[in-house]
Amino acid sequence: MRPKTISEKIFESKAGRECRAGDVVECEVDYVMVNDVTGPLAFRAFEETGMEPVREKIVLIPDHFVPAKDVDSAQQAKEMREFAKRHGIPHYYEVGRSGVCHQVMIDDGFVAPGRLIVGADSHTCTYGGLNAFGTGIGSTEAAYVFATGRLWFRVPESIEIVLRGKLRENVSGKDLILRIVGDLGMDGATYKALEFSGPGVASIPMPDRFSMSNMAIEAGGKAGLFPYDPVAKRFAEAVSRGEYEGVNADPGAEYVRTLEYDLSKIVPMVAVPPRPDGALEASKCDVAIDQAYLGSCTNGRIEDMRIAAGIVKGKRVAPGVRMIVVPASVDVHRKMAAEGLIEVFLDAGAFVSGPTCGACLGGHMGILSDGEVAVSSTNRNFIGRMGHPGSKVYLASPATVATSALAGRIRAPEGFE
Repeated sequence: MRPKTISEKIFESKAGRECRAGDVVECEVDYVMVNDVTGPLAFRAFEETGMEPVREKIVLIPDHFVPAKDVDSAQQAKEMREFAKRHGIPHYYEVGRSGVCHQVMIDDGFVAPGRLIVGADSHTCTYGGLNAFGTGIGSTEAAYVFATGRLWFRVPESIEIVLRGKLRENVSGKDLILRIVGDLGMDGATYKALEFSGPGVASIPMPDRFSMSNMAIEAGGKAGLFPYDPVAKRFAEAVSRGEYEGVNADPGAEYVRTLEYDLSKIVPMVAVPPRPDGALEASKCDVAIDQAYLGSCTNGRIEDMRIAAGIVKGKRVAPGVRMIVVPASVDVHRKMAAEGLIEVFLDAGAFVSGPTCGACLGGHMGILSDGEVAVSSTNRNFIGRMGHPGSKVYLASPATVATSALAGRIRAPEGFE
């Protein structure tokens, strides 16, 4: 039998037949997720079908405008709340009991190795960090899954990213994926899956895997997939609900392209606006900032908070700089409180909010004005992404964000100045 990639194996399992890259198949979907922005369109399209929803597969998570920032966003949230009540959807996460959709999907165990999960949000590819094929879809496609539990896909070709060695202290998976996206370009992986492999994978912790898979879409990728190894196995055993089966690529599987990285040579990076592929070494980016933003589905996990808190502890955010800290879920928020991290950030002069997508998408709680510059642990830095079209966003790791907040300028973490 022909050797297969992780993607081909997952689609083969969910389609119930042999398939290869390029095939168009209809598959059984494990879960479908929508948020407060993409949900209302899906709800309206679904209601037109007159069908009963596949309730157990539907996950509804308000997160983009949480708490509601205006009348329009309050109406969107209301539509989601009423849809959940009307149809008896068990997996609905009210404000105060949820967080950023992708982190909630992980925290509450919906993500597991070998699963096929779709979400009406482009960063659904985050789930590949745990060996699941997660991918973004449109709202009307989500409505179809609501009704049938199935969806058609074109099985993607795959790009192999071979990792060797180990990342140095103060260098993270965010730095690595910024380097990779810079090398691939924003369209270098269009409708392809990134599959991470090689001996260096074992040294990449789960939070960094999620960050890297999250940004596969910034190179045009359909998914970003890590193998099912002991690191993934331990995480899934602790968190994932239900039965699942991990998937690994076969030796000799066919890839359309292979990139190789020595992790010991990766340094702290930033993405220079207005593109996520604007890779530049952080030490070469001496730019004054107005805001340092820590959070989002890319880097709002407890490990990110610990890294940043360790850097700012006992210090003060630079005069004229706003540091905004946004945990990605209620679970992260609770752990921050229990570990004293909230107090560390407050003592440093930072603002700490509850879990929300916040300013990442230009929503609220940290919007930039004309001419303002932010260094941010988020995933996109397009023109106007976090506010005024005249503002600028430099993407970076939590360590670089925290270091820059103290300096008042973009600075690489200790050891890479």
